[in-house]
Amino acid sequence: MTETPVHKLILSLSVPTILSMMVTSAYNMVDTAFVGRLGNSASGAVGVVFGYMAIIQACGFMFGQGSGSLMSRYLGAREKELADRAASTGFFSCFSVGIILAVLSAVFLDPLIMLLGSTETIAPYAKDYISCLIFTVPFATSSFTLNNLLRYEGRASLGMIGLIAGAFLNIAGDAIFMFGLNMGIRGAGLATALSQVISFSILASMFVRGRTQCHLSPRKITLGGRMLSDIILTGFPSMLRQALGSLATIVQNFMAAAYAGDEAVAGMSIVSRVGFFLFAIALGIGQGFQPVCAFNYGAGKYKRVRKAYRFTLQASEAVLLVLTVIAMIFSNDIIGIFRDDADVIRIGTRALRLLCVAQIFLPLCMVTEMLMQCSGRKLMASFLSSLRGGILFIPALLILPRFRGLAGVQEAQPLAYILSVVPALIAARKFFLSIPAEDRDVSAP
Repeated sequence: MTETPVHKLILSLSVPTILSMMVTSAYNMVDTAFVGRLGNSASGAVGVVFGYMAIIQACGFMFGQGSGSLMSRYLGAREKELADRAASTGFFSCFSVGIILAVLSAVFLDPLIMLLGSTETIAPYAKDYISCLIFTVPFATSSFTLNNLLRYEGRASLGMIGLIAGAFLNIAGDAIFMFGLNMGIRGAGLATALSQVISFSILASMFVRGRTQCHLSPRKITLGGRMLSDIILTGFPSMLRQALGSLATIVQNFMAAAYAGDEAVAGMSIVSRVGFFLFAIALGIGQGFQPVCAFNYGAGKYKRVRKAYRFTLQASEAVLLVLTVIAMIFSNDIIGIFRDDADVIRIGTRALRLLCVAQIFLPLCMVTEMLMQCSGRKLMASFLSSLRGGILFIPALLILPRFRGLAGVQEAQPLAYILSVVPALIAARKFFLSIPAEDRDVSAP
């Protein structure tokens, strides 16, 4: 972590994460395409489920990023016992919160579905899908935590095994349950639920079999002192980003339905999945940067933190630029893969082209957010994370459509992305001016 050339280290850690992200994103798009064959209302239900999954991810990422960042910094400072305590506290806390989420979802399922942005015609499909997911929520949330712990320990390849296995099982399950057994959208939900449990089991086995440096044990849960609060506060930017993303998806579903019905909800849902697929490689490179940044910051290797930041920004920008240009050229055909409906294609094509332009600005925001989080700048990380996901996006969704109708719904997210760049640039500059120019000698008394 402190000796290997930065670019080689980030790329080696990024490759497993990129593969995981690409396979998971591919699954999301295959799932969207399969469900799209059931009609516009079923396709719109994917957008509602996307909002629900974002809530689950928010919980998993908060505990995973929080405990993982602390764990990596403790390992960098050679404090193994504290690293074990951070990992154990994060994992078991996440599983407990997942149980609470599952119970609340089961009790309030009908109002939850409407709250997520369903229309009367979309709601039955969304209910069938989500009802299959409810009882696997603790496993789904904890899978995100386990994967983050593996990444921050520098063992992203082990996390890749669990995620890719789950994604392939999900795709196969979709085909078997939806069409082989004629279960429709309930089959898609069942396939997702089973794959989440299997993925969790594979990830947990990495810790049980001793393939990791840190160990998970109920005896090492530390609720007193600052451990749990540090985990929550460090992971809060990730939770905030995911939670605001879920809220924004809900608002977008409502606004799209108000102006163009199920076709608009379906079109915007497809664009969300495609946009995430395009961003997956850049995000994977960023996730390779996180353990490098946290470990070297904890070890006082500030020069390596600077090099890692620059390399990650350049690499993620280059990759995303190529992918977005291709997506812009073939946007009409891409949307058509998921739904053979003229209105859905028309709505989705314009939204995808606008999103492609705006995503070029994302790497600077993403890498700076990660830099703040991995260095313990909790408040700034939370602020930057909330900008493009909610503070700018949600008001844009509420205001623009009043003047531009459906076009305003399509333009809200791209506008939020572009406006987030300046604050990220200022935060990065202030951070690098605030840390020492030379490395700290951690061996000195």
